[in-house]
Amino acid sequence: MPYDDHVARIQQAWATERPDLDVTPQGIIGRLHRLAAVLRDELLVVYGEHGLGEGEFDVLATLRRAGAPYERAPGELAEHTMVTTGAMTKRVDRLVEAGLVTRRRSDVDGRGRVVALTPQGLDLIDRAMTAHMANEHRLLEPLTAQQQRDLERLLVTWLGAHGG
Repeated sequence: MPYDDHVARIQQAWATERPDLDVTPQGIIGRLHRLAAVLRDELLVVYGEHGLGEGEFDVLATLRRAGAPYERAPGELAEHTMVTTGAMTKRVDRLVEAGLVTRRRSDVDGRGRVVALTPQGLDLIDRAMTAHMANEHRLLEPLTAQQQRDLERLLVTWLGAHGG
């Protein structure tokens, strides 16, 4: 089935210029790359509506899903968000300044630190997460429920093959 989109035009140009190359992977990889950019932009809109960037949303969501008392050590936050501890420090600093999290000494390890949601942070992430999930449902609307399940299964398989 021939497609007529940006990626198909790129593939056609390569087929003309380098007919010896099999560029069929671009059909999937190129479209995933373009879709990822579109999806990220759509997600950022909702984060922004709540005064958050992607990194701040990620930290607040990680603390929220930790369960009461909604706290983690900075190293755990970095591990759960897959960013460096240096990047995590900057994110936490911004959230502390905004009054959304606190940073204190650990009750367990006096040398360690703990980052915890404030009541304002908890309220904000609950509202933002509700809007975020409504947005993700909206973004998936073009696919049927079965297509969504099939796509998820395929992505799990493919990501697992690459160590993710």
